[in-house]
Amino acid sequence: MPEYRYHVFGRQIAIVACGDGWEAFVLGPDGKRRPAEFVVPHFIGAEELAQYLGDLFHESATPSSQDVTRIA
Repeated sequence: MPEYRYHVFGRQIAIVACGDGWEAFVLGPDGKRRPAEFVVPHFIGAEELAQYLGDLFHESATPSSQDVTRIA
């Protein structure tokens, strides 16, 4: 299953394709992951994930963390 990782305004988020939708996880500094407390709708395409996360969490932006960027 494809996994996409992002820095989202200072937090690390993993989005994993599952079945016909997505599962979201918050990545901790110790490498552990926990289920995120938000849902990514099934109709969001992989190319739209960064934009969706930016729209969802835009209020978390700070002067030092202003972007959503994909982690390679």
